[in-house]
Amino acid sequence: MEYIKKISEKKEADLEKMLSAEEGSTLILEGAVHSVRAMGEIGFIILRRRDGLAQAVWEKDQTDIALAEIREGDIIRAEGTVKEEDRAPHKRELRLVKVTHLARAAGPLPLPVDKWKLNTSLEAKLDRRSLSLRNVRERAKFRIQEGLVRGFRDYLYGQGFTEIHTPKIGARSAEGGANMFKLSYFHRPAILQQSPQFYKQMMVGVFDRVFETGPVFRAEKHNTRRHLNEYTSLDLEMGYIKGFMDLCETEAGYLRYVAEFLKREYAAELSLLQITLPDVERIPYVRFDEAKRLVSKKYNRRIKNPFDLEPEEEELIGTYFKEEYGADFVFVTHYPSKKRPFYAMDDPEDPRYTLSFDLLYRGLEVTTGGQRIHDFQMLADKMKARKMTEEGMEQYVDTFRYGMPPHGGLGIGLERLAMQLLGEENVREACLFPRDLGRLEP
Repeated sequence: MEYIKKISEKKEADLEKMLSAEEGSTLILEGAVHSVRAMGEIGFIILRRRDGLAQAVWEKDQTDIALAEIREGDIIRAEGTVKEEDRAPHKRELRLVKVTHLARAAGPLPLPVDKWKLNTSLEAKLDRRSLSLRNVRERAKFRIQEGLVRGFRDYLYGQGFTEIHTPKIGARSAEGGANMFKLSYFHRPAILQQSPQFYKQMMVGVFDRVFETGPVFRAEKHNTRRHLNEYTSLDLEMGYIKGFMDLCETEAGYLRYVAEFLKREYAAELSLLQITLPDVERIPYVRFDEAKRLVSKKYNRRIKNPFDLEPEEEELIGTYFKEEYGADFVFVTHYPSKKRPFYAMDDPEDPRYTLSFDLLYRGLEVTTGGQRIHDFQMLADKMKARKMTEEGMEQYVDTFRYGMPPHGGLGIGLERLAMQLLGEENVREACLFPRDLGRLEP
């Protein structure tokens, strides 16, 4: 009987090995042909790999294959000798001796993925998403997004949180309302979850501090630059809080952590995309009603909706705090109870408002959070006042009957956070395969 005991050492090199190898040494690189440029008796082949671009040089009578046989999109194994070259990516290139095809492109690529910037429409990029992401700058956006999620996990592990995974199919939504995707679940009505809210709260009674990263679904009939019908939420819930500001401090801690994490682990992508990270050392906070008053006064804008922030108001609040305090982020606190879910804790000093908040990043809401009701009777009374029943929420309500610690939580929209960090104008640019009113493919 034979057993797998360890990962086999591979003959093929990675980019790091190519950069550290002695000049004149022989090595093998595998990758996709990103571009081919013929220059008479020599040709330059750029290989695209997970770790970056590498330059290979084809030479007549030195390489065992005709340059015409190598085309963009081919997957090859390239064997040659390492040479110093200041004009090559990373100032090194591979002088080819042998090229082996692992796969051949069936025809010319429909998008110019080898260009520095993919100058095509958003719709064209999304229609051929798996190809458009072969452009190194398009691909780098999702490396940055990966860093946001890795940083979230790492930071919360360090703060004593437990990672959980909750169902996305349910009988009842935490948020309620009409914006739910309904489906048949073995002949029973069900919905796609709008958030993991109920499960997060129940698990606070088990682990004290929990978090989750996963998809959420909103059947909102919006077709704007900021809305998706399926997005990724970075959720956390923490017990034994003294107040909702504990949550704001935790999120601010994550933002500081992830900024340093990106500098350390994703410096190449930050440089490639020319991203300037925001200053997250000091994040201001302001009450909801005060924020509306400030922008109304400064920008001469009439307050139209006293219970919520309109997109234009969010943008103006972002502008105000950037102009007045140099801040990219601002916590807007104490949202009206009328616009917050039933489980939101009312402000004991003024029950018209809640102990909740949104975090705005350059004028766009990227986080919603707040303190939750943890007392069973208080929860029951609020549900009664809103003419709600326990139907579909029996397990959730029952959890509070048997004791829950003071707690609260938040949810960060990953695509919105990435969109603002990347400086994009449309949230679909920060989503691998967007789902909106008109898009179910690819």
